[in-house]
Amino acid sequence: MRVVIKPNYENLSQWAADYVMYRINKHHPTPKKPFVIGLPSGSTPLGMFDILARYYQEKKISFENVVFFGMGEYIGVGAGDEHGFQYYLWEKFLKYVNIKKEHVHFLDGLTTDYAKECANYEKAIAAAGGVDLFIGGVGEDGHIAFNEPYSSLSSRTRAKLLTPSTRKANSRFFDNDVSKVPPMVLTIGIATMMDAAEVMILASGKAKAAAVKNAVQGSVTHVWPVSVLQQHQHAILACDENATWQLEPQTVAYFKEIDKAKF
Repeated sequence: MRVVIKPNYENLSQWAADYVMYRINKHHPTPKKPFVIGLPSGSTPLGMFDILARYYQEKKISFENVVFFGMGEYIGVGAGDEHGFQYYLWEKFLKYVNIKKEHVHFLDGLTTDYAKECANYEKAIAAAGGVDLFIGGVGEDGHIAFNEPYSSLSSRTRAKLLTPSTRKANSRFFDNDVSKVPPMVLTIGIATMMDAAEVMILASGKAKAAAVKNAVQGSVTHVWPVSVLQQHQHAILACDENATWQLEPQTVAYFKEIDKAKF
């Protein structure tokens, strides 16, 4: 696992955006060979999204042949609901770039057949040729996508009950009212994410420090789902300094010393 440590959130966002642009441009996506990205929600990726949108305006990158898969959706929330992840990602990023709507895939939170919806999502990912780069954030408890502690490391896209801590964290999008946060989501699984050619997880702020510590210095365990990155051949954990404060100083020094390449 590669650990990238940047001084602050702004530098982290810049590096992440530059890396995504580098990977897309290096791929030279075409209609027959698109670049496939797993797209995160949450607050951490917002800085990266803003920079990528600016790069598009500056003609440094095109998203015409990029295919996106969202990581999850609340059960009971539709595409036009302002509290949904699909709405969030369109408003925060997708509408600012030249993405084709048919290239954007989200789980349907209004489905009544969870198993069929999730199975079809796995098939859609496979039909797209698999994910080239899954981008995600990490929760304070180490969850990735909505795979919270004690999720199976071999899990696939499925319906999942949210923990009280996740609902509390997400209440900021629901007028700070936890009771308004849906209790269940459809989410990609840990194995679904690990099937990607590359996985990049972003971590910012002291609240994420325990998750970063367990991802880097702990054992692989379903107690801290993010720790599964240790088993991926091409995984990146990109952090700001605040997110690394629980790491041993020699560990931080080690990763800073070996990470000399721009990409």
